[in-house]
Amino acid sequence: MLRLMSFLALIVTIAHATQAAELRGKLRVVDGDTVDVGDVRVRLHGIDAPERNQPCTTLGGQNWGCGDWVTRQVRDRYQGAQARCEATDWDRKYNRVVARCFVAGEDIGRQMVADGLAFAYRKYSNDYDLEEKSAYVADLGIHGFIIEAPARYRLTRTKGRVAPDPDCRIKGNINAKGARIFHLPGQKYYDRTGIDLSKGEQWFCSEAQARASGWRRSKI
Repeated sequence: MLRLMSFLALIVTIAHATQAAELRGKLRVVDGDTVDVGDVRVRLHGIDAPERNQPCTTLGGQNWGCGDWVTRQVRDRYQGAQARCEATDWDRKYNRVVARCFVAGEDIGRQMVADGLAFAYRKYSNDYDLEEKSAYVADLGIHGFIIEAPARYRLTRTKGRVAPDPDCRIKGNINAKGARIFHLPGQKYYDRTGIDLSKGEQWFCSEAQARASGWRRSKI
């Protein structure tokens, strides 16, 4: 615990430090772009890998669990290895370190992108842009399949804020009182409303469909 707190203290001052905070320890793979190094949770810098439950589609139209496959590949390569990580940022949303990690001198994020196990996360860094382009041209790993960008998949499946079908964007929400209310694009609460299919909420393609299913339109 003291080791963890000491490292977090380094992260707080990273913007003012002359050298990046460094972490060393045995690596445990959580998913394609998240690892534990010792007691510290680390989000790998500059990459975005498929979520563990994220599917891909083959060119023949068959579903394939590419997210699980990526996680297995990363575990086979790096699980239990000694890692050295250089912190680059702090992920305030998930309270974790963002870092570039090395195993036996190899930048594992760069290698994953080069081998088609992850995308370059250009929203935050262009460090691995060329590696992704090379992997794409060669159809390596996930580039040999039809796959939704992981960031969009998270919005669509986890937060439920982006419609999986662009022609069916009406949000059928169930509020805390159990009222079934649908929100149209452009209405006040549309963007902040997420749809959880497991709770009976739905996406609709038309107002008529929503009303016929027992939902009423939001007043604002």
